[in-house]
Amino acid sequence: MARQHPEEPTLIELTIEEVKAMGRQGMDHPSTPAVLTGGVIGAVAGAVLPVVTWPVGLFAGAAIALYARVKR
Repeated sequence: MARQHPEEPTLIELTIEEVKAMGRQGMDHPSTPAVLTGGVIGAVAGAVLPVVTWPVGLFAGAAIALYARVKR
């Protein structure tokens, strides 16, 4: 596993900053529509699949979309 330099932010720090920016800018932030779309897709998948409930799908879809936005 590669070590990060101390000045490089971690994935968790990047995610927290992204969520804060989304909260400040609302729909004007470029990540907000993508994360909301991921949440909707996850909720629909959760409603259709018998194993997962829609709230779990909503959270998972939004989390995956947020992770994809922060990771790039």
